[in-house]
Amino acid sequence: MNEKISIKEKIGYALGDGAANIAWRGVATFLLIFYTDVFGIAPAAVGLLMFFARSFDGVSDVFMGMVGDQTKSKYGKFRPWILWTAIPLGMILSLLFTTPDLSDSGKLIYAYVTYILFTLIYTANNIPYGALMAVMTGDDKERTSIGSYRMVGAFAGGMLVQGTLLYLVTTFGNVNPTIDMVRLSEDTAKVTVSAAIDVPNAYIKTKDGIATFKWGGDKDDTPTQSKSFNLEADKEYTFIVNGERNLSTDNISIINQKKGYSYSIYLMSAFLTGFMFITFFSTKERVKAPVAQKTNLKKDFRDLIHNKPWLVLLCIGLLFNIYNAIKQGIVVIYFTHYLHDQLMAATYMVGLTLVSILGAMVTAPISKKMGKKNLFISALVFSGVINALIVLCNKSDITGIFVLGMLSEFAAAIFPTLFFAMLGDAADYSEYKNGRRATGLVYSAGSFATKFGGGIAASIIGLVLSMYNYDGLDSSSIQGAIPGIIMLMSWVPSLIAVLAAALMMLYPLDDDKLSAITTELSNRRIQEKNQASTDLSSEELVNA
Repeated sequence: MNEKISIKEKIGYALGDGAANIAWRGVATFLLIFYTDVFGIAPAAVGLLMFFARSFDGVSDVFMGMVGDQTKSKYGKFRPWILWTAIPLGMILSLLFTTPDLSDSGKLIYAYVTYILFTLIYTANNIPYGALMAVMTGDDKERTSIGSYRMVGAFAGGMLVQGTLLYLVTTFGNVNPTIDMVRLSEDTAKVTVSAAIDVPNAYIKTKDGIATFKWGGDKDDTPTQSKSFNLEADKEYTFIVNGERNLSTDNISIINQKKGYSYSIYLMSAFLTGFMFITFFSTKERVKAPVAQKTNLKKDFRDLIHNKPWLVLLCIGLLFNIYNAIKQGIVVIYFTHYLHDQLMAATYMVGLTLVSILGAMVTAPISKKMGKKNLFISALVFSGVINALIVLCNKSDITGIFVLGMLSEFAAAIFPTLFFAMLGDAADYSEYKNGRRATGLVYSAGSFATKFGGGIAASIIGLVLSMYNYDGLDSSSIQGAIPGIIMLMSWVPSLIAVLAAALMMLYPLDDDKLSAITTELSNRRIQEKNQASTDLSSEELVNA
């Protein structure tokens, strides 16, 4: 059915991706630095963990696509999975950012178990969620509109977690230490801190984040706007703080990052669960599989691997998710260790999200003029080239970093908006060509590309940081890894975006072909409905 969808239902659907992105962007942006700088796992081990888990998860994506297609309930095929997984997804996200007191091997085992469970539960939630868009309406243009709402919701969820999490960590993780200060000049002071409890990987900074900290005594280190260190109970630590006039002890804080991250994610998980419930109750499935279609997994797989639009989208989705995941995964590390201002990362990510929402909103009208394929290629090239220019910015070029990052992200927001709408087109193409519809299986490409692409991205980040001997608990090794951090923030992901643009030229569905497919499928469904009515009338006459 080509029924138009109300704005209320589109917003309800969009909140589901808002919830998913609280989880996914929270993990993509913060889990790597949490594992390396807070939980104390080596970056290479983190990269291997994410690559392994998401490689394994690719199998579960396909399986979940089949399960969704075969699900039968009074709520439909895909909606019930959103309900069933809402609470488990919130719970496993919370466990990801919980730090039990374990040995190094115990930490790694805990990380593997919780991360693999997270990817599995996310799969059970997100593949049915993505497939739901394709069965809310049979109109490909209406699906593009729903996709725009979806991406606005996705970016809003991302902004919620990316824009507030570091501030929440500061609030929930405040240690309330004992602080003594001796003023050395108008804008320089000797500060001694201590606390009554052990705080592994404590984080000291000033309220305004302007002053720089340098270790007191004979230790020779680079002044930075914050310092991470292991604080032992009742032991004094001395710093030379410079750059803020009239600095007082009230303006200096020490953050327990373990506690701060855990409590902040618990709050985010509550929002996630609530949004998922709203999506379930506000949406409806309308497009059904052909009446005569029988379950045949072998034929569904055969149709899938011969579906050229789907195969191209699978490769493109993998590449642009690697591109996006590298950009997201390196941001906090870049701002923390290169620009020495972790909280500025939150401002940067909010800026990226705001332009992403704008990018998602303009995708539908622009695609009507340019076509989905041409718009996709143009956005990939533009985003990649602009992002590569960040390599030219030094640490004082804050405006340049923000402008280039936001321009690149505006175009990058178009990728997922078009991608998920185009997966619906690929499902239509399969039904048009083969007379069968396996929406969940087709949409498994979206989840597979997102998660496997993210795994490859994490392994790339871990590999590059390891090449530069990065150790999140050792400030000297961090400074030596700055060239690698800059590479990952700029031209490394850009190479992947350009490759994706080249592959997108192979996509076979243009607007004329899609219009013909939509019209043909609409006529078939009307004929099926009329035939069903005729058969029912004949049966009633016989019974009479």
